Amino acid sequence: MNFVSIRVITADVARLVDFYERVTGVEATWANDDFAEIRTTAATLAIASTRTVPLFAPDSAVPAENRSVVIEFLVDDVDSVHRDLTDVVDTFVTEPTTMPWGNRALLFRDPDGNLVNFFTPVTPEAVEKFAR
Repeated sequence: MNFVSIRVITADVARLVDFYERVTGVEATWANDDFAEIRTTAATLAIASTRTVPLFAPDSAVPAENRSVVIEFLVDDVDSVHRDLTDVVDTFVTEPTTMPWGNRALLFRDPDGNLVNFFTPVTPEAVEKFAR
């Protein structure tokens, strides 16, 4: 089994796709107006309209209600990325901070309020863990 993607349900696909294209530098692949993907070498962030929810099960997902999942991206230099995002991100939760597990992390919220973590491994153990 391979973990390949996470899907975010939103009431405004175009707005959320634009945000993630700007923060990641990755151009989205659009299937239609209700579904797009930000594809990286490791995984995919799928962004889908609320109109897709009934295809799975009515009322099974509600946009802008997440308070438990963190969407994480590995970046080369989190401090540099933080400087670059000051005009893009409205809500920073934390400034770049070195975590006890060896990653330097930047937490912010996307336009729907989902928590996003951009991180860079900085200790030898963390660097080894994420070696490409």
